[in-house]
Amino acid sequence: MADLVRCGLVQCSNPINDESRPVADIQEAMFQKHLPFIHDAGKKGVQILCLQEIFNGPYFCPSQDRRWYEAAEAVPGPTVDRLAPICRQYNMAMVVPIYERAQRGVYFNTAAVLDADGSYLGKYRKQHIPQVAGFWEKFFFTPGDGGYPVFKTRYATIGVYICYDRHFPEGARALGLNGAEIVFNPSATVAGLSQYLWKLEQPAHAVANGYYVGAINRVGTEGPWNIGKFYGSSYFVDPRGRFVAQGSEDNDELVVADLDLSVIDEVRNTWQFYRDRRPDAYQDLTKRG
Repeated sequence: MADLVRCGLVQCSNPINDESRPVADIQEAMFQKHLPFIHDAGKKGVQILCLQEIFNGPYFCPSQDRRWYEAAEAVPGPTVDRLAPICRQYNMAMVVPIYERAQRGVYFNTAAVLDADGSYLGKYRKQHIPQVAGFWEKFFFTPGDGGYPVFKTRYATIGVYICYDRHFPEGARALGLNGAEIVFNPSATVAGLSQYLWKLEQPAHAVANGYYVGAINRVGTEGPWNIGKFYGSSYFVDPRGRFVAQGSEDNDELVVADLDLSVIDEVRNTWQFYRDRRPDAYQDLTKRG
């Protein structure tokens, strides 16, 4: 496995801000808008590409409208099936965040992971589900039940942490302990307090765990909810907490960076956080206060 891995992030705005349109039409428009960026990534030699949270639709959680249950699908399922041939075409692994229908009435905020040959490696289900004004996610999502898996792609071992998860250091540590070299965090977050934290928390996770982080956010505003501006600023940060590449606040774009996995060894040989951990002293953390 080569030390240098070219990775990409796609930040994208919603082309349809008319909620009265059929759900399937809105989803297809968002899928089609992503396709040129996905193909561009392949042509630029991206080896691992990550899309944004629930990439093939709007961020519908400001509402509590049951019609959006129609957006959920099986994982793997139709969207994974449409993207697998593109993975094979470019030898490009892909993280595909989708609204998952696990069974009747049970839905998850999920990311499927595909390898460079288009094979399905597995899924991560968002663990931490917010329930505050503008982010009524418990109306739509069941808390994840699959732990913190990592996926051995052709190019690197990766983990996924979705949006609100990033505020919780425990899962970020679990991904590192499970062997993640790169952790992707697809998100949908708007200007406000989160914008300050956006460039603070995930570099801290990268430093504390000695791995790379790829953080993705949407851009633009989405009607009719207008909860604020999605501020983009997707980025890669290295195990020292240094920004490697960063997108704009406003533009639909592909962010590409070459990540040198040998830096992980250099950092972990200097900062021995895994060696010096004291799990025997942390038992109280598993007890609710």
